[in-house]
Amino acid sequence: MIIALFPNEKKKHSFEIAVQIREFFEKKGVQVAAEDEKASLIGALPLSSVDPKKITFLISMGGDGTLLRISHQFSHLNVPILGINLGHLGFMADIPSSDIFSSLEDLLNNAYTIDHRLALEGKSPQQPDSLRAVNDIVFHRAKNQSLIELAISMDGIPINTFVADGIIIATPTGSTAYSLAAGGPILAPALDAIVITPICPHTISNRPIVLTANHVIQVEYLSPYDPIDVRADGLKSWVLTSGQKISIQRSQNPFRIVNLHRHEYFATLRKKLNWSGKLI
Repeated sequence: MIIALFPNEKKKHSFEIAVQIREFFEKKGVQVAAEDEKASLIGALPLSSVDPKKITFLISMGGDGTLLRISHQFSHLNVPILGINLGHLGFMADIPSSDIFSSLEDLLNNAYTIDHRLALEGKSPQQPDSLRAVNDIVFHRAKNQSLIELAISMDGIPINTFVADGIIIATPTGSTAYSLAAGGPILAPALDAIVITPICPHTISNRPIVLTANHVIQVEYLSPYDPIDVRADGLKSWVLTSGQKISIQRSQNPFRIVNLHRHEYFATLRKKLNWSGKLI
């Protein structure tokens, strides 16, 4: 077994913990690889030197942002990701630093499931490739000082024209990210659904909309202003000019994440969102 480990140099003690994790795995007979420029720092194999087909898991060390970067950069490996949270607010990277080695024992003892979560794919006639998003695809007014008009349709049926700073089209995984901050609902990660959340809409009656994920959503930029920003997971971006359209639908390549039995989604929500209600 080979596990690829991704420490985050911006996180305090990340490399020290990575060395401890590498030593833990090697004692269990598991090889550890890391990105070439970081491998020697933690005593791991350079990632370029191992057979990608032999990599069983990717382990992200940081927060959700680190995990998203890895999911994009190494999506070609098609390997499930486990997230160790060295940040503050993490819903996907849900292993706290105090529980790392017990969690890794569970991983080696097969006390986990692999969640196949919905991901999104955006396509445009003006772009040769596509946008893939685990969390969300965000349309934002960018440098425009005025609100923008975005016409939304589903399978060719008009839904609404939002006059707003932009819109967020999010997966259930991404419902606890930017969409939540913009007033969107929390969707359980196993739901086969997409949420459309307007960003600071001009009309207060414009509310988030939840759709089943078997539709094609089309977004058209109507305003005769400067180009707007379209960004997937805050990483890869396009610009959209007036009159152009982008279609968004389910990606055929789902997001695969390790769900350890010792960690439970709603417990993570209660902790991260500081819910204080009495439990039964």
